[in-house]
Amino acid sequence: MPYRSKVPCRHPGCPNLVPAGQKYCEEHKALHPEEIRSAARRGYNSRWRRESKKFLQLHPLCEECLKRGIATPATVVDHIIPHRGDPKLFWDQSNWQALCKRCHDRKTRNRDETPTYKY
Repeated sequence: MPYRSKVPCRHPGCPNLVPAGQKYCEEHKALHPEEIRSAARRGYNSRWRRESKKFLQLHPLCEECLKRGIATPATVVDHIIPHRGDPKLFWDQSNWQALCKRCHDRKTRNRDETPTYKY
């Protein structure tokens, strides 16, 4: 049975190859702790569930769909600017938006999966 091809490390400028299913090589894993920490360790705990539920009650429609003139129920609270572990940005409700799962997944795939790094 054939093996899947290795893929490039997703760290900018890294030429190393990693097994399919992994994102970063051993050299760069430590620079991307968000990939290995559980959701609870990243702050998505019972407090987050309680606060996001309240937020969705106040903002019941998807903000991205509303921009297109479509009324879709919101199911996810999204951080407009990814918090990357910053607790102040994580809990700042002005950085939250209500989205449907489809819009959240699209935003995450297009913006959050390819982060901008500052050195």
